[in-house]
Amino acid sequence: MEKLHQELKALIIETLNLEDLSIEDIETTAPLFGDGLGLDSIDALELGLAIKNQYSVILDTDDCNTRTNFASVENLAKFISEHRPSASL
Repeated sequence: MEKLHQELKALIIETLNLEDLSIEDIETTAPLFGDGLGLDSIDALELGLAIKNQYSVILDTDDCNTRTNFASVENLAKFISEHRPSASL
C-alpha cells in the first residue's frame, strides 16, 4: 500500500502542478481539502480524471462516499486498491 501512497502523492503533484511540494510534504493521512493540502472542487475533478486514466477507477461524483474517498491519500489508496481491475496491479 505504501507504493500506492507514493504514486498518488506524485500524481497529485504532477496533475495539479504543485511544483513547490515534494512527495514528503504530503502526509498520507492529512486532509486533501480545506485545512490540509488546500485542494478545491476543480482540483478534485482534475485529480479524479487523472486517477481514472492511471488506475482505470472512476470516482462517481454522485456517490455519497466520494467525499470520504477523497479525504486523504490513505482513503484514495484504499478506494483504488479495492476497485481497480486486477490487471492494473
